[in-house]
Order: sequence, then C-alpha cells, then structure tokens
Amino acid sequence: MPLAELTIGELAARSGTAPSALRFYETVGLIRSRRTSGNQRRYERATLRRVAFVQAGKAAGIPLERVRAALATLPEDRVPSRRDWERLSRLWREDLDRRIATLEGLRGRLSTCIGCGCLSIDRCELLNPDDEAAQLGVGAHYLIRDRPQDQKA
Repeated sequence: MPLAELTIGELAARSGTAPSALRFYETVGLIRSRRTSGNQRRYERATLRRVAFVQAGKAAGIPLERVRAALATLPEDRVPSRRDWERLSRLWREDLDRRIATLEGLRGRLSTCIGCGCLSIDRCELLNPDDEAAQLGVGAHYLIRDRPQDQKA
C-alpha cells in the first residue's frame, strides 16, 4: 500500500467521521477511493481535506449537492493546491455572509413581533395591531422583510 493512502478506518479516525458516513460520501460522489485486490477501500491522503470541506459545509448548513458541485470543480489530475481550496471557499463566502446576516436579524427579532399573526406578545399590539401583517399574505413578514434582499423567496 502506498504511504499516501489511508484505509477507511484510518480516514475515519483521522477525520473524526464515521466509516458509514465516508461510505455515503463516496456513494454520492463527494470522495472517491480505489479498491485493492481484496476489495478494500484505499483513500489518497488528500481525501482528508475533502472530508473536512464536506464537514465544514455541513456545519454551515450548505446542502450536500452544493458541496458536491464545489468539489467537482477541483482538479482530478493532481492534489488540489492551496489556491484551489481558496477559490472553492470564496464560492461560499457570499452565501455565508447572507446566512450570518439572517441569523443576526433573527436573533434580534425572536423576542418581538415577527408579523406571524399570533398577537401573543405585548409588543405585537404596537407593531402588528389587529394582525395587519396578514394583508401581506402568509408567513412571518417582519422576519422576511428584514432578510437580505437576495435571500427572499
């Protein structure tokens, strides 16, 4: 076995990811392995970075399909460089900034009226008397209104 390759157990231990998750990641095209003559998986050491990238995306709430699409832009003929990873991380920067802004807005709004129509908070009487937000349609309109423009849908 080449020194740069890891078994699934080694990859799991080093990345802190369950072997079952690694097999799933491989099935959906996030990582790949080669098979030995005994049909055992062997991963290039650079797969550790891919797994860390998947885990970071997961922690940030990025759908696995977007993670897979991002990883698909990496070169297949060589180990990705620092420049490759920097380019990849820039793809998510705007999305993460929008998510952060939404979460900060949500944090500030949860204890006040969000325009949902429940009228159970004393401030709703001031901000949404007689459920005036209902004229805007369904949903928590004050949260939607405060979201960054390109995130409204």
